Amino acid sequence: QVQLVESGGGLVLAGDSLRLSCAASGGTFTRNMGWFRQAPGKEREFVAAISWSSPTTYYADSVKGRFTISRDNAKNTVYLRMDSLKPEDTAVYYCAIAPYGSALSVASNDYRYWGQGTQVTVSS
Repeated sequence: QVQLVESGGGLVLAGDSLRLSCAASGGTFTRNMGWFRQAPGKEREFVAAISWSSPTTYYADSVKGRFTISRDNAKNTVYLRMDSLKPEDTAVYYCAIAPYGSALSVASNDYRYWGQGTQVTVSS
C-alpha cells in the first residue's frame, strides 16, 4: 500500500516562499506524481505534475513561473517550491501518485493514491 506524507505547509506573507515535500513509501517510486490544492468552498484543482523520468512537468496557468515541481527518486520524495506566494494560493495542498505506466495527467481522477494534505495560508 502506497503512503504519501506531505510536509512544509504554513502561514506566510504575500511574496514569501515555501517548499512542500511529499515522501512516498510502501511501493516503488517509478510513477508520475502531482500536486493539487483545495481552497475552502472550492473544488480540488491541479497545480503541477512531474513524470517519473526525464522528467516532464506540467503546471497550472495560475502558478506557472512561480511554482516549481521536482523529485528526488533516491529519496522517494517530490517537492513543490512556491515563490511569490499570493493570498489566492491559500489552500490545502495534496500530493498524489499515478498508476504505473500512466500518461502524465492534470486530472485528479488519473491519480490513485493521495496524501493527507498540508495547509498553506498566505496572508496579505
